[in-house]
Amino acid sequence: MMRGLLLVLAAALATLTPSPALAEWELVEGGKPFAIGETSMRITPVSNWNRWKDNASDHSENLSRDGIMLNDLYIVAGMPSGDTLYGETDPDERPLPRLSATLDLVEIPEFYESSTRLALNTPVFAITSTEPATMSGHPAIKFTFEYAFADSPLKRRGVAMGTMVDGKLYLIAFDGPATYFFDRDRAEVEAIMASAAF
Repeated sequence: MMRGLLLVLAAALATLTPSPALAEWELVEGGKPFAIGETSMRITPVSNWNRWKDNASDHSENLSRDGIMLNDLYIVAGMPSGDTLYGETDPDERPLPRLSATLDLVEIPEFYESSTRLALNTPVFAITSTEPATMSGHPAIKFTFEYAFADSPLKRRGVAMGTMVDGKLYLIAFDGPATYFFDRDRAEVEAIMASAAF
């Protein structure tokens, strides 16, 4: 039954998931430190992931194992004040919030929520938990969330960790379908969070 459900889910999402050839994915090998953009931040994944080479930012990366609709790992390293978490898609109608150098740790989940809600143009987004954490030796905040794309019944779950260092944002956020994929990859993502160094 579960296998059949997963096959149906994968087929339904296949048209939304960029193919490696189109998105120009490249391998990120497990067990080896990986640099985020043009920054000094490093993570060390346990297993192999794929990097989306079309990412335009010098301080962020998108990684996935099976395609970003099934598991999306978004990493931001040293994002400066005044920048947005994502590229603007509709700055006139839905301008994204800009990072403040004085953003407090407890405000990081709200900044992530409002940025993601506007970028996806969805009203369905909720922070489900927050807790103190440590990221590369710095005080941080870890939070979980749930959301769905507009007009989609498929619920997605996520976990993220973020900190502010010298007025810059460091964030690792992961999400995937609540059915199977999020739970399968969560332990490895949390190991990646623990491996972050900057």
